Amino acid sequence: MANIKSAKKRILVSQKKHDRNKSIKSSVKTAIRKVEAAVAANDKAAAEKALLAATSTIDKAATKGVYHKNNAARKVSRLAKAVNAMA
Repeated sequence: MANIKSAKKRILVSQKKHDRNKSIKSSVKTAIRKVEAAVAANDKAAAEKALLAATSTIDKAATKGVYHKNNAARKVSRLAKAVNAMA
């Protein structure tokens, strides 16, 4: 365990950031799973609705610095491509 005051603070701050980032990543993964489930069920309306929500969630994560903007763009692109490929 750290003895220096600044080191103790860094531990607390990094733990807070870790928890925040983990929560955001989890919500992104959940949103992606919802889109993929709708695509697998061949439900175009639900997939489009889920895609809209997922895009918003992913963009917010990129804005907060949890994901790099190119990574976020790639995730959105792949989801959109899957939804658009539906009959």
